[in-house]
Amino acid sequence: MRVHHLNCGTMRPIGGRLVDGEPGLFRRASLVCHCLLLETDTGLVLIETGMGSPAVTDPARWLGPWFLRQSNPLNRPEETAAAQIRALGLDPADVRDIVLTHLDLDHAGGLVDFPDARVHVYAAELAALTAGNRRYRPVQFSHGPQWISHADAGESWFGFQAVRELPGVPDVALVPLAGHTLGHAGVAVDTGSGWLLNAGDAYFFHSEIDDPGSIPAGLAMFEKHVQTLRGPRVENQRRLRELRREHGGEVTIFASHDQTDFERLSQRSRA
Repeated sequence: MRVHHLNCGTMRPIGGRLVDGEPGLFRRASLVCHCLLLETDTGLVLIETGMGSPAVTDPARWLGPWFLRQSNPLNRPEETAAAQIRALGLDPADVRDIVLTHLDLDHAGGLVDFPDARVHVYAAELAALTAGNRRYRPVQFSHGPQWISHADAGESWFGFQAVRELPGVPDVALVPLAGHTLGHAGVAVDTGSGWLLNAGDAYFFHSEIDDPGSIPAGLAMFEKHVQTLRGPRVENQRRLRELRREHGGEVTIFASHDQTDFERLSQRSRA
């Protein structure tokens, strides 16, 4: 398996160090949309999609005015998942499976660029979309994704229960991490030399996984504002810290929007 780390959408919200922890208050912070592209023996697998091509060509319709004001995503066609796959000399049409942590617009907006791919998501997350949960943008799913929903059930994995390996997607598993959304998942990948765990939005800041008090104040407020279930979110963060502490040599955990995590892992993969 070959793993590519892709930033499929840079966001520049106001707040400076209150959001990304870097020096300077009167500047825009930098956040990423950290996706994985897996080259496997059975085809290409994309974990998360970023915001998608329509976020570049028609951002107001695709992302909505609130998200545009709050997140200030940069209009960079070269950052779409489809463009980066082509830049690697691969064909986006060869993406057979997409695995999502959840259905928020900055994680699932790119589904439209891969209409023939099977889309794996927890059943609870898909049910929330079907029920009309207002946090999701229906336009992003109007093309009719090829959903494959999965129950929150499975085997034990490093102390996490109900972890489900995906049929037809070797070495990739869903890990229950509800809280940010009802059906939020982590996506675990067995790379052959250790595990990668995309924790999605289960946490937001790289050092938060070690010290909950280290998250910048503005980002902490946002994390709480967008949560669906506080209790499970807090408990799953505790379990992720335990996983890092006890199995950090075997499992590399990263958050979807943390630039430090992205730069560290993308540089390591190129080394």
